[in-house]
Amino acid sequence: MIDPVEPPRDTAQEGLLLWLASRLGIVALVVVGTQAMMEGDAVPPPFLERWKHWDASLLVTIAEHGYGGAPGSEPDEGLPAFFPGMPLALRAVHLVVGDWTVAGLLISFVAGAVAMMALARLAEFEGPPGTGRRAVLALLLWPMAVFLFAGYSESLFLAFAVPAWLAARRGRWPLAAALAAGASCVRITGLFLALALIVEFFARRQPVRQAGWLVLPFVPLVLYSAYQHSRTGDWLAWKSAQEAGWGRHMVWPWESLITTWNSAMGEGRFAWAFRLEIAGAIVGVVLVLVLLYLRRWSEFVYVGLQVGALLCSAYYLSVPRSALLWWPLFILIAKASGGQAPWQRWIIVVYALVVGPLMALNTLIFADGAWVG
Repeated sequence: MIDPVEPPRDTAQEGLLLWLASRLGIVALVVVGTQAMMEGDAVPPPFLERWKHWDASLLVTIAEHGYGGAPGSEPDEGLPAFFPGMPLALRAVHLVVGDWTVAGLLISFVAGAVAMMALARLAEFEGPPGTGRRAVLALLLWPMAVFLFAGYSESLFLAFAVPAWLAARRGRWPLAAALAAGASCVRITGLFLALALIVEFFARRQPVRQAGWLVLPFVPLVLYSAYQHSRTGDWLAWKSAQEAGWGRHMVWPWESLITTWNSAMGEGRFAWAFRLEIAGAIVGVVLVLVLLYLRRWSEFVYVGLQVGALLCSAYYLSVPRSALLWWPLFILIAKASGGQAPWQRWIIVVYALVVGPLMALNTLIFADGAWVG
């Protein structure tokens, strides 16, 4: 008697289903949570109004008016900190949907779907069966996952970066370089991705004739620097904008820790946000040490450079949000929870029970218009 052959699992489909279900969950959470938090006969703001906060608004300003800002308003010196990939995507989608907020949400929705399918395939490529869906679940439950829903640039970056890494793992270097170039159009994190791809290329002893492709991800970075130089006379305008807009300049890591710690010991929502920043920094340092121990050199470079830059800033800012881009973290969690020991299978359950409520809380805080990260 021939045993039935189990059909191959479509890990990308699993990632997509988890993504769609989580989007419905966030919509329900914001709608119900908004009404529950209203006092008396107060009417909650429209759903779309809850997604116009912070960077989402700044990205729309760039898309609509350029880096000079809205006509007649005081120039925002922080705008060059945002790379042009997301504003250009906003402008293109706005031509179809006619609403800037809807355009941002739609971009994050579609880009996030691409990113989750690629993450599922990448994790399944590197781990035992089931690693793909667990990695996607770990990412979607991360405390700052609300930024994958909002009109921010994280989803769009991941939609380029994760497929680029998967292509590199499979030895498809022209495709990996082209996708990484797309990521470089979206965030400065593309620089760290480009450097990590170089390490991955030589660690895998790939044919030298393909090394030329590794230059491609640096091209958008150079072009954007040249563009801002033509406007401002500054080749590092994106870095100067960080200093002008958010007071972020390089300091010794202990100085940054002390500043953040003092802010975290205060009261109110900002103190809560800075406590999460410290927790995110701890996760980042532990992740870097684990990658170093495992000799995952390319991922060590990708994550390590980000963690180093964040921890040497004047104060910790958006560290847990930046962790959304650390897909090695979520793959490691997924692989650890897929081991043979019975206790290992509980890792993802415990993880979900701990970080899931934080994700829901931060989603409601963001929808309420308060700073999250």
